[in-house]
Parts: sequence; structure tokens; C-alpha cells
Amino acid sequence: MDRAFQRTRILTNHLLLSTPAQTACLTSNDCFNYSPPELSENYAFDVNEMRKLMDGHDVEERDRLFGLIIQSRLFNPRVRGGKVFVSPDYNQSMEQQREMTWKRIEYLLERGVFKGWMTGEGEDVEMKRFACFEVLGLFDHSISIKLGVHFFLWGGAIQFFGTKHHHDKWLRDTENYKVKGCFSMTELGHGSNVRGIETVTTYDSKTGEFVINTPCESAQKYWIGGAAKHATHTIVFSQLNINGNNEGVHALIAQIRDADGNVCPNIRIADCGHKIGLNGVDNGRIWFDNVRVPRENLLNSVADVSPDGKYLSSIKDPDQRFAAFLSPLTAGRVNIAVNAVYQSKVGLSIAIRYALTRRAFSLKPNEPEVLLLDYPSHQRRLLPLLAKIYAMSFGANYLKMLYVKRTPQSNKTIHVVSSSFKATITWSNMQILQECREACGGQGLKTENRVGHLKAEHDVQSTFEGDNNILMQQVSKALFAEYMAAQKRNKVFKGLGLEHMNKPCPVIPSQLTSTTLRCSQFQMDALCLRERELLNRFVADVSQYLAKGESKEQAFNMSYQVAEDLGKAFSDRAIFQTFVEAEATLASGSLKDVLGMVRSLYALNCLEDITYLRYGFLSVDNGVAVSREITKLCTELRPHALGLVSSFGIPDSFLSPIAFNWVDANSWSSVQH
Repeated sequence: MDRAFQRTRILTNHLLLSTPAQTACLTSNDCFNYSPPELSENYAFDVNEMRKLMDGHDVEERDRLFGLIIQSRLFNPRVRGGKVFVSPDYNQSMEQQREMTWKRIEYLLERGVFKGWMTGEGEDVEMKRFACFEVLGLFDHSISIKLGVHFFLWGGAIQFFGTKHHHDKWLRDTENYKVKGCFSMTELGHGSNVRGIETVTTYDSKTGEFVINTPCESAQKYWIGGAAKHATHTIVFSQLNINGNNEGVHALIAQIRDADGNVCPNIRIADCGHKIGLNGVDNGRIWFDNVRVPRENLLNSVADVSPDGKYLSSIKDPDQRFAAFLSPLTAGRVNIAVNAVYQSKVGLSIAIRYALTRRAFSLKPNEPEVLLLDYPSHQRRLLPLLAKIYAMSFGANYLKMLYVKRTPQSNKTIHVVSSSFKATITWSNMQILQECREACGGQGLKTENRVGHLKAEHDVQSTFEGDNNILMQQVSKALFAEYMAAQKRNKVFKGLGLEHMNKPCPVIPSQLTSTTLRCSQFQMDALCLRERELLNRFVADVSQYLAKGESKEQAFNMSYQVAEDLGKAFSDRAIFQTFVEAEATLASGSLKDVLGMVRSLYALNCLEDITYLRYGFLSVDNGVAVSREITKLCTELRPHALGLVSSFGIPDSFLSPIAFNWVDANSWSSVQH
């Protein structure tokens, strides 16, 4: 009621200011003059140190790549409001956007950006590659996807599935773009259900060749990035049929174009057409009509076929074999999750900088209008999202390190965490970009201001490399399996961060004070409580359906709501854990103090989730206390808002005109120019 009264008073004062007598007194001095937020906003902490903590690695390499992009005309520099901005020209046709994407890749190739990406070894090489993808994604999603398909999917499949002769033959040519690769897994009739794909490969022992066929229209390869225009080769996923036995999904290398760009015999390729975003990527459809490839083109680290046609594999369990064939998707999911974090950083940087200079309504007659970010409602819209993306930055850094330090024993953990984080972070990215778009008002609709268009460009992240809803179900099933295994062995929980299940169940106090709500141990306990109770509930629900005679899959399907909530609870707790660990690396001081407030805001934002009330983890009164504390934290973080977005380390050129002098950017002189 108080907020409604305040808004009514503001509107009344605004109308009173519009009386004829006062209007007549207006002079040119009453016009709005842009003032950079840096003139009035002070940094209470070292933004460079915060950036190092956030980026986590390869800061110098990132800045070098930022420089390469800014200095080239290929990246569409334009002057607005006295500043140079770079972003793709989305007014170009689909064909033009694709051509520009390829020219930019050639530019980067000539300058050695991809050196060692396929032939180098070690954690440093992989982390540097991640850093470059993050920078390129800040410029354009199309270029990062186009590169991701070539290096992470095509190249990654050869690295993971292939053996030495594949590595020797293909990796250097991939790094140098002598071959342009794509990844043919998805079909018209099968996306997430990879196991059900319909493309069929048989073996001809007389010629020592595999024969690939598209047996029906639903088996056509679909959404294959690079296939419509540029790719010369592809990894084909198909059902391998040997001597009448279906051995399951396997991967082979097939050439689809010659060196001159002509489509190879017995292959048909069509364009997927215009999309709501990512039009710089040439997605295509592929049909195979008795396409013959040499026996050596089977990627055979998991299974092989002898010259006389015998199927050979050291992995006898078909389920385990199939799981091994999905490993390249893990790298893709890591990349997608990290890329989504950086898109949210762009949106928040633009929206918060705009809110620090844009004014609306006066509280009293003859007073200046109020900055958008000085309204509690605007703080409540943006600052919890800012805290969320800080948390997800630390989560993404943890995920990258988990991936580059991978071992055969850690594959399951990487799959679960990457699936969970990919879903959570990309969903959050869509939420954040939408809120930032609305927070920028009408300016958010302009393509040049980036935020609205970023939504369309990144919408696909929720469904490619695994539909988010299905990924979350996989997470819950993995947690279910861990629970059942611990019970069966009568041993403690170990792995996936579930060790908290071995401790007594946390208890939330009946009355939550501000001190308690800001305590990191309480925050962790509250997140662990939700995960613990939902896992117990999920196991109980599935077990109940099984006892009624339902199949295991049907029991999981019937428990979908709890499964979805459990997946989110796992992700929130795991991400919060990475935040606490990052915070613990800091010495006492202003940087740690501000980060502590950000951590509390993230944790309490998680506690405001509907599941805490739905399942009774929080009382209504405690839910109100959480919401009030969030509002207080937003007020306390308001003076640090500029410092927190400046710590993202994104050059001005990668933001947009409304993040800076939006008055000059929209002046009549800019129209004439």
C-alpha cells in the first residue's frame, strides 16, 4: 500500500508540474543533459580485481581478442553518441549475414586465433579456447555457434571417438580450416531422443566400405550447422547394422562437398531457411542415398568393425556404449552455459548503465526527476538478477575446470553438472534479457541497443544440445540412482555434492532475523534442506508408483513436477557452493564485503522460489522476511551497481548507445550524419 501511495504521489506531482504557468517558464536549461554515471558513482572496491575473479582466467588473451575485433571493419563498427560500437548488421539478408560470419572467421584464422585449438594439449589450451569463445560470443552468437560446431562438435568427435590415425589425418586440417566440419546427429523425427535416430549404416565386406542411407523423410538430418553452405565434411550418427544385428548408434566421417563447394554424389542438401535468430549460421538438412565411405572412417575408440565384417567392442553393455557416444555434447553444453552467462552480462550492463542516467518523474515540485535505479522497484527488478549472474559466473568457471580436468571417473559428474548448469543458466539468460529489455523501455526495442535482439539470438539455447526440461529430468534420475545406490550399499553419499545428505537434516528457525538471513551457513543449510527433502520425496513418489506396478520410466514420468523442482534445487545449491568457494579466496576488505552482499542477495533470491512455500520449507512469515531482506540488500547494493557491472570487463564498444550518451546518440545531428 505504501508503494502504491508513493507512485500516486509521484504521478500527481508530475501532472502538477505540467500546468500552463510552469510550462511557460521553461527554458533551454530545463532540457535533459546526459551526465556519465562515473561522475556521481564511486567504486568502493577494485573493479579490476573483481574482473579477474569473475573471468577466472586468460584476461590478457580476452583483451587481445577484443582489440582484434574493434580494429577491423569486418565487425561493423559504427559511431553513435561519440562512441564506436561493434555488432553484426542484422538488417542484412540471411545470405549476407552468413557470408560475413565466414569472412570474420577467415580474419581470425589469418591472425592465429585458432592456433593450437585442435593440435595443442593441456588445460591451458582448453581454457584459452573457452576464453576466446566467450569474447566472440559477446560480439555475435552466430560466430560462436559456427566455430563451436566446427571445433567442439566436429573436432571434438574426432578427438573423443577417433583413434591416432583419425587424429593424424583430420585434426590439423580442422584447425587450419582445410576441412570445414559439421555434426549430423539431429533428425527431423528425433532430436533429444538420439537413441531413436533412423539413419542406417551397413557394412559391405566385399569393398571394405560402410553404406549410409536415409530410409525415410523423418530420418533426414536437420538443423545441421554449417551444412547448408560451407561444410565439406560431417560426422554422421546412425544405427550401425552389422550382419543383420543393430549395434546401436555409431559415428562415421563422410564428405558432403568437394574442395570447390560442390555437393558430393548421392547426397542431397537443403537449407533450413530463415530463423528468429542465428541467421549467420547456415543450418541445413542432409539426405544420404547409398553413400559409401571407407571402413577407416568409422570413429572407432568405442567400437570397430573388422575388414571381414565382425563387430568389435571392449564395452559389452550397449547402454554404456551409447553413453560414450554422447561425450562431445558435454563440451557443447559447457560452452553454451558459459556463453549464456556473458550474454546476461551484456544485458545487465546496458540496462543498469541506462538506469543510472535515465530519469522519470519528480518526488516534489521543482525537484529533478528521479533516476530509474533510485526507485526501489527498479532495484528489485535488476539487482537480484545481477547477483544471480555473479553466482552463475562462478558456477561457469567451476564447470570449465571440471571439464578440462576430466577423467574417466569424473564423466558422470561432468554430465550431471553440465546438464544442470546448461539448463539453469540458459533459462536464467532468457529471464534476465527479458527483464533488461523491459527495464530499458522503448529503447530496449531498438536493435542497435542489443538487449531485445540478444533474446532472439539466444532463445535456441534452451533446446539445442539437449532440451532443458529433458536435461533436468536426467539430473533428477542421476540423483535418484545415487540415492538408491547408497541405500543398497548401506554407505554414505559421496559425489555430486550430496555429502550433506550424510549429516543431520538442517532446521530453519521459526523466526528469521536479518543476521541469520545473511549468514552463509544458514543460506547453505536452506539450499541443502530443499535439495535433501525433494530428493527424499522424489524417491518416495517413484517407489510408490513402482509398487503399484508402473514401469520405472512411467514412474519417473508421473513424478515430473518433483523431478523438475529437484533438478533446480540441485543446480541452485551447486552454484551457490561455487560462489562461497570463490568468496573464500578473498582477503578481508571492501571487495569481499561487497561480494558478501551479492552472495546473500543471490541466496535469498533462491529462497524466494515458489518451492519453499509449495513444500512448506519456509513459513509464510519467513517468506515475507526473506522478501524484505532482499529489498534491503538491493538498497545497500545500489551504490555499487556501476562497479559491479564495470567488473564484467566488457569494452564499451560491445555494449550499446543507451549504455552511454543516449541523448547525443538520438540527436538530430546523428540523423543527419
